[in-house]
Amino acid sequence: MAHRETPIAEITLRRYEKPYSAPKRELLKKACLSLGLVQPGDSRDVIVDILYILLEAKKELSAEEIVKGVIELRKNENLETTGTAASNIRRQMRRLRAIYLVEKLKNKYRITENMKLTEIFDDKIQGILLKTISSRVREYLEKVDESF
Repeated sequence: MAHRETPIAEITLRRYEKPYSAPKRELLKKACLSLGLVQPGDSRDVIVDILYILLEAKKELSAEEIVKGVIELRKNENLETTGTAASNIRRQMRRLRAIYLVEKLKNKYRITENMKLTEIFDDKIQGILLKTISSRVREYLEKVDESF
């Protein structure tokens, strides 16, 4: 049986210096860097703005509302509006859903269960995603041990 090389799930975690006082968007960007949603030095950080809009809204938003909010936020922050196409925002929303930060209800999006990000990290990311990934890694390591 051939094994697929496409991962079922993946997450990158990075450790940075302790958080400090900074503007909301800058703190959120560092959180996104820590969760592997943004690459260090990458200017393509529209995913930060998507999360920002959803956190500020504290309610369900349609994809169109998110696109409009992201464009407005980026203009207000004097950032380029590249990456704000609806197709790219939908792709970024799928990434946020894959790590349980965002959920889709009917045709609207919100922060998962309206929880705090720390609760989502504890319950969903550590409790589900990391647990299943580390369990599978262990299975592979056991098979390697048996093979040698």
